[in-house]
Amino acid sequence: MRILSIQSSVAYGHVGNSAATFPLQRLGHEVWPVLTVHFSNHTGYGAWRGPVLDPADVREVIAGIADRGVLGTADAVLSGYQGDPAVGQVIVDAVAQVKSLSPDALYCCDPVMGDVGRGMFVRPGIPEFLRDVVVPQADVITPNHFELDFLAGVERSPEGAGGSRTRAEVLAAVDAVRARGPRDVLVTSVLHDEVPDGHLEVLAVSDAGAWAVTTPLLPISPNGCGDVTAALYLAHLHDTGSPERALARTTSSVFAVLEATIGAGTREIRLVEAQDAIAAPPTTFEPRRVR
Repeated sequence: MRILSIQSSVAYGHVGNSAATFPLQRLGHEVWPVLTVHFSNHTGYGAWRGPVLDPADVREVIAGIADRGVLGTADAVLSGYQGDPAVGQVIVDAVAQVKSLSPDALYCCDPVMGDVGRGMFVRPGIPEFLRDVVVPQADVITPNHFELDFLAGVERSPEGAGGSRTRAEVLAAVDAVRARGPRDVLVTSVLHDEVPDGHLEVLAVSDAGAWAVTTPLLPISPNGCGDVTAALYLAHLHDTGSPERALARTTSSVFAVLEATIGAGTREIRLVEAQDAIAAPPTTFEPRRVR
């Protein structure tokens, strides 16, 4: 698979393209990383250096790839955090260009906006732009539970009050979002009334049905895991054609990365150390059909 990945980049650590590119390559896929920023480190440290690329420059890089006559050979476009609607428009335009040349190409969007306890952490206007413009163009989306509720119009406070509280309500929220465009939805960090204490659920929904995996809630929440998750789910969904198998492989690999990170006692996820579990996902979790 050839993937045009339009995301941020950091020199130190693993977020954005610096989190997605290596796992995809380890799975044998070719990645064309297009950078939207190039920072020294992710912004979670509170201080960083480096440039935010002008949207016109991002567009120029994509145009240069098109000049090589290869843009139509892309099997997928992948995007994550979008810091500016202008960059988001560049991504939407790139998706349209790729699909005009290769109608079967997939667009996988990780609609990064916020999370429970933090609320929205992107610039004003970004959530609405993702909901109204970007997500309807996507084939695959990978929101967390908080982001899903926003996309579906389900009221939820930043602290987590309200929102979809049962699995049936979560599935209804997914259905509302799928009705607007995306065929495949992977929802991460799902917490509803049926999830046991100390655990969370990951849910995959497609035309073929819905499957869930329940994993232990590990005492760690590092940056970059969502970027890895989106990349792996796109790759495994493309390779297997099965949301069920893609869910199993993705959750098992990400869990191994988190365990390696806990074992190393580091802030940055240990992608290199856990690469064997990425290339050959263990059978840690088996999905169960929930619809």
